[in-house]
Amino acid sequence: MEYSNIKIGDTAEIVHRITEEDISKFVSLTGDDNKLHLDSDFASRTEFKKPVVHGMLGASFISTLIGTKLPGDGALWYSQNIEFIRPVRVGDTLRISAKVVAKLDKLNSIELEIVIYNQDKLVVTTGLSKVKVLDIATDNKVEDNIQIKSGPILILGASGGIGSALALKLAEEGFNLILHYNKNQDLISKLSDAIRSKEGAGNVEVYKADLQNLQEIDSFLGFLNRNYTNLRGFVNCTTIKVPGYKFDNLDCSILENHININIRTNFQFSKGLLPIFKKNNYGKIVFLTSQYIETPPNEMLHYVTAKSALSGFAKSLAIELSPFNINVNMVSPSMIDTDLVSDVPIKQKMLLAAKTPLKKLCTTYDVSNAVSFLLSSGSDFITGETIRINGGIVMI
Repeated sequence: MEYSNIKIGDTAEIVHRITEEDISKFVSLTGDDNKLHLDSDFASRTEFKKPVVHGMLGASFISTLIGTKLPGDGALWYSQNIEFIRPVRVGDTLRISAKVVAKLDKLNSIELEIVIYNQDKLVVTTGLSKVKVLDIATDNKVEDNIQIKSGPILILGASGGIGSALALKLAEEGFNLILHYNKNQDLISKLSDAIRSKEGAGNVEVYKADLQNLQEIDSFLGFLNRNYTNLRGFVNCTTIKVPGYKFDNLDCSILENHININIRTNFQFSKGLLPIFKKNNYGKIVFLTSQYIETPPNEMLHYVTAKSALSGFAKSLAIELSPFNINVNMVSPSMIDTDLVSDVPIKQKMLLAAKTPLKKLCTTYDVSNAVSFLLSSGSDFITGETIRINGGIVMI
């Protein structure tokens, strides 16, 4: 049985009649020749009056039940507590039953309530088994995995500086793309045409939606769930202007706008696309954070607060989605020379470049390389991480 097919409440059982031959084989295998199990005269002088079957002989059929019935092939029995209630005698017929009482998604394991009855329907043994359900690769699974890993990438905010650079980078690597935009239709048209003209580029689809409008987000997610069941992952490149505000002049609505674009939008798309990723047992999610959460500048409380919240959101999400082979990571660039910082004085940009060990500002190309890696199969064992793209200005 595959882990995903096992349900709480599932049951299985086997029946076995204990014979003298069973006792002989058990003694031969284990060396346990305790007279209580083998000598009728000795046993008659104890409270049991007759020989008692080795407790672990009866309990060993728990292994049989786990290995052949629930869950069957690929089961790894790693924990057991057990209580022997009544003695078992030669000639008794045991009915070993198991019931799934819990699933531990992070471990891909189940807990089984074990009860062993004799022919008189009396309980002789109880216990709790913990069993890991191993993933077994099959040809079909390999083919499905290849299809999923060749699925499209959704880029939210593809018309922005980072989004468009990332789209071109992923197109060069042969990814199929879904490009989201809101207002800049001319730019997204030029971008999609440029991608389609590239040799070896994959398919490109364009979708318009206002990510501040909940109804449009719901429609977008419905469209994706209906049409892109092999979606590989998504990256959110959307952003809003980040002018500086002294705290005295900072309005709560400004803070809310930044929380919405960094937390609410990522929450909605992560949750809305989760059914696809869970079904495929694979997914890549990449968020963009900022160096500013480690070196906060003056008058940027609204921006730093939202990005700091995003860091906690991403790490918590990475933990929760890890059992489903869904990777959640972040890229943290320093100041990027894009339209977003076009109003920053050139002197301030030059000063930052001078302070950076690599003596230059971060580019959209630098960020695209990191995001592309996190969306690739090469990052399959990386989750909950932040890749810093800052030229060495922050080193930990």
